[in-house]
Amino acid sequence: MQLLVFSKMFQRLPLDEFGKLVAEMGFEGVDLTVRPGGYIPPQRVEEELPRAIEALKDRGLSVPMITTSITSVEDPYAEATFRTASECGVRYLKLGYWRYEGFGRLRTQIEKARKRLKEIQVLSRRYGVTAAIHIHSGMYLTAEPAIVAEILEGFDPDLVGAYIDPGHMVVEGGLAGWLMGLDVLSDKIRMVAVKDFAWFKEGGLWRAKVVPLGEGLVPWRRVFEILNRIGFEGPVSLHSEYEDLTLTELIEQTRRDLKYVKDILKTLG
Repeated sequence: MQLLVFSKMFQRLPLDEFGKLVAEMGFEGVDLTVRPGGYIPPQRVEEELPRAIEALKDRGLSVPMITTSITSVEDPYAEATFRTASECGVRYLKLGYWRYEGFGRLRTQIEKARKRLKEIQVLSRRYGVTAAIHIHSGMYLTAEPAIVAEILEGFDPDLVGAYIDPGHMVVEGGLAGWLMGLDVLSDKIRMVAVKDFAWFKEGGLWRAKVVPLGEGLVPWRRVFEILNRIGFEGPVSLHSEYEDLTLTELIEQTRRDLKYVKDILKTLG
């Protein structure tokens, strides 16, 4: 498993400064944002992605995956992003999201998503990459692993696979839903996101919030044992999505989270 840092929360830093920091922290690579508001805007992917990857390589970092907002081959710059990623040696692309439209719409939405993914699979095959849909709790079509499995039924997972996020999985299925989710998606998992959640009551309402690894609901040791058991060897993207921290605090918490993951992986051999 290759340990990457998700670049989203560090976009306040110039890319070169970010790369220097990530290398010093001890990460192996970067999950680079190539989407509106990301490090690389989609309309400049052909010019800026190769330069960004070279700059990160100069720091000893790889870029095996990028995070995009693509949900259709008709999205502006979709094919340019797939093609440029492939030319730069990026193997994995996270796709964007479909919002769940509400009760009574699920079956229609699943079919629409599958149609779009069939077209995306053509791009994946053409450029030799893996695109994946991310599990995200809340009002998203991909909130439930069983729905993700249904959406992906019949697809080649090396072309269109699952990007699991055990943090979001425990939010939707904290007792055994996360475990069943890993089970039903085990042959489709191609990317893994790492963050932890806990529930807090605020103003009379319960909210799920990101907390440091090991302080939330995710049984991370068990998750990595299962990933090791099924032979997962893809990218593991550490998401330091701590909204209320200063940059200094964010850096220090990311260091602690990385150590937490590395300590678990050492025990797995």
